[in-house]
Amino acid sequence: MIDDVPAAAIADGAGTPIYAYSLKRVLHNFHRLRAAFSPADVHIHYSAKANSSQAILRVLAAAGAGVDAVSGGEIHRALCAGFKPQDIVFAGVGKSPAEIRCALENGIGWFNVENLLELQHIASLAEALGIAEVPVALRLNPQVTANTHPYISTGHGAAKFGLSAAVTADILARANEFPRIALAGMHVHIGSQLGDAAASIAAIEKMRRLIEPYPQIKTINLGGGLPVRYRFDESAPSIEEFASALLPHLRGYRVLLEPGRAIVADAGILISEVQYVKRQAGEVFYVVDASMAELMRPPLYQAHHEIVPLAVKAGALQRGQVVGPVCETADVLARDRQLPPLQVGDRIALMTAGAYGMVMASNYNSRLRPAEAVVDVDGTGWRVSRRRETLADLLRNEL
Repeated sequence: MIDDVPAAAIADGAGTPIYAYSLKRVLHNFHRLRAAFSPADVHIHYSAKANSSQAILRVLAAAGAGVDAVSGGEIHRALCAGFKPQDIVFAGVGKSPAEIRCALENGIGWFNVENLLELQHIASLAEALGIAEVPVALRLNPQVTANTHPYISTGHGAAKFGLSAAVTADILARANEFPRIALAGMHVHIGSQLGDAAASIAAIEKMRRLIEPYPQIKTINLGGGLPVRYRFDESAPSIEEFASALLPHLRGYRVLLEPGRAIVADAGILISEVQYVKRQAGEVFYVVDASMAELMRPPLYQAHHEIVPLAVKAGALQRGQVVGPVCETADVLARDRQLPPLQVGDRIALMTAGAYGMVMASNYNSRLRPAEAVVDVDGTGWRVSRRRETLADLLRNEL
């Protein structure tokens, strides 16, 4: 069930593979986050890179969220979904001059700056456009290694993200050399799926020492990184535990948060159908109609998604491999799982698939990207929010 809607009804009505999301759960997670950091002066900017579905963006905009965008395309999506320009933060390590100009012309609220040349681009373009002042947060790389997967750890010295403490201090000391730039905030994001708050606290304290001589810096942007549970039996710090640990270190500052995964991951599933059952070399392979083209996380990060049959299945659990049809050995969605005996035509849900699923989907092997569906905020009705691609879509942009 997704709220009061059987997942099978969505699969019957719209086919598989399909992503399905609970808008009710999205809002629940957003309000829970906001409550956890109360009574601090906290503003939540949803990280659109986690899931940029217009249906999800629209419901969050209406709830009063801001948005964290990392490309000109995400800024466009946010504006189309109804976010106010001043509630958009533009982040990213490699903003092009064209993207910076677009953001300035649209009056976005903040830039998170990651190198000196970017700051110079913003200043010169603001001058050319006649913009008096642009709010900027410098992204500090605190050289802190987070307790998480190395592919999603961003705050250590070998990562491409942010500015070193020395470069940050130099920019702050020369703030008057950057006309039209208001150095009003600091940003630090050390990674995703953080296993504890210790590294975040160390990064905050390092940042606070750096900005102590600069009272004009009144905003701290902590990025995201709050963990979600991908395994039914795993333990992870709750949002409330994380907030309780961080809040004493944030007193006196306006705080921006940029959660994505924590808002949408457990609000979505990927529904797929078994196409073949193959027994070979002592293994059982369930070949399903979803693949690494639809869900890249397992081959990219060795990420875990629980597998749940949509209907109760009788029979003893047995070890099996859930694989897709893409011509890559890496196209394994779930390895060595204890599953009930599945048959051709059975449907499964890959759980906790609301974040970094559809946004990473591709046309590899010329596969058609899947449809998306949402269960409405009241939990009783559903609709297709993005149609399934067609063969014509594959060639639409080719000349």
